[in-house]
Amino acid sequence: MLFAGVFLGGGLGVPARLLLLVLVAGIGARTAALALNRIIDRRFDAANPRTAERELPRGVMSLTEAWALAMVGAVVYAGAAWVIAPICLALAPIPLAVFVGYPYLKRFTSWCHLGVGLGLAMAPLGGWFAARLSFADVGPSLLLAGFTLGWVAGFDVIYATLDRVHDRAAGVHSLPASHGRRGALVISQAMHGVAWGLLAALVVWRLNVVAALPFLLIVAGLLVWEQRKAHDVDLAFFRINVWVGFAALAVVVAGLVGA
Repeated sequence: MLFAGVFLGGGLGVPARLLLLVLVAGIGARTAALALNRIIDRRFDAANPRTAERELPRGVMSLTEAWALAMVGAVVYAGAAWVIAPICLALAPIPLAVFVGYPYLKRFTSWCHLGVGLGLAMAPLGGWFAARLSFADVGPSLLLAGFTLGWVAGFDVIYATLDRVHDRAAGVHSLPASHGRRGALVISQAMHGVAWGLLAALVVWRLNVVAALPFLLIVAGLLVWEQRKAHDVDLAFFRINVWVGFAALAVVVAGLVGA
């Protein structure tokens, strides 16, 4: 969704240098986000049999090393943002604050999945701003960010069904823990439905409908398939879901080519 935001904001002719800098910034930000998540949730991971084999609970990685990794990721992210434009560096702490905040949501609310979605929804907004250095006429990017939020939150609910029994017993908040597997999946389906609707609105509003429609239908098909295979989390989460992002990028690219 990062490149989709760049193309949506700057068109398909954006300089390769900008794409490279955005890629570096995205890698740094994702590294920092994953490391922070593992650090903040290390006690939860240690108590959960499914996640107890992760690096920090096993002692394969020390807490100092994890903090070092998070700092390196943050520095790479901030450095790339500064090279793009000083104003990007000034705004860089906003996603970092989301990365720090969302792991704590599972301590308070079953809707914590929206925090994960918000973290990744920053990507298209960041890509848009990197291309334009302005939030003027940001509506299309907001629709893309809304799609990302609903898509990511929806698949995070599917993933969380793996831990519903443990989470309920441990007092960890999640939709599967509070609403049961069936109820949580109904909410996940609604999230994906809204997400697709926002992507469709973007196509109708700002892209070439004829060119983007085949890929928009592919996104719909993948989301439906993911929901129908929700009982097989490995297939739904780690395989089918990966292609949703590529299909959504294709929606934007094809829609811009035909515009």
